[in-house]
Amino acid sequence: MVRHRALEREPSFEQALEASAAEKHAIGTLAAGLVRSGQSILLDVGSTALAVAKAFVARSDLSDVVIITNGLSIALALEPGIPRFTVIVTGGTLRPLQHSLVEPLASSMLRGLHADLAFIGCNGVDAERGVTNVNLPEAHLKQLMLDSANRAVLIADGSKLGQVHLGLVGGLDRFDALLTGEVSGAPDARGAATAQAALAQAGLRVITSEREAAAFAG
Repeated sequence: MVRHRALEREPSFEQALEASAAEKHAIGTLAAGLVRSGQSILLDVGSTALAVAKAFVARSDLSDVVIITNGLSIALALEPGIPRFTVIVTGGTLRPLQHSLVEPLASSMLRGLHADLAFIGCNGVDAERGVTNVNLPEAHLKQLMLDSANRAVLIADGSKLGQVHLGLVGGLDRFDALLTGEVSGAPDARGAATAQAALAQAGLRVITSEREAAAFAG
């Protein structure tokens, strides 16, 4: 059954940081394990993307990595990785709630890029309705990231699974994998297991462990 989750208002970046912090840290570690030196990366906005950025910096073996983001907080988190990383910010109009950059201007850069790998966040991922976001301007930028990457990886903690929101980012077939938390650590383990199983049955590769991430990375 599709669960429609009505948000009275979009949570701020700072509010989101307080939710599922340990799970987001684990997702960040999994994401960092997929990256190789010399690659180009598109990195989305949000608190999970921030965990990914911090995990990138923690990998001292990574070098010559180009990371493009539309998140100001994400760019600042990546700054300690310079000069091992080249950090590029898309430009655009600032959304204070998420410290993100959206239209106009953001799309003009993304349309001119082709990255090796994109890490994309969301507010909901459902087996039937696909990947959705509560904010339409950010959903549009996520669509462009999908179009501009060779491989796209969804980053979402367990609270996003089975949820459906206003703006469609893309169907599950647009994503190569989902990085999420292990069921054993979820507050609602049965619900998380059901949601993960539904996504896997729908054809989305669900990655919750370093072993699975290593197999995906090849």
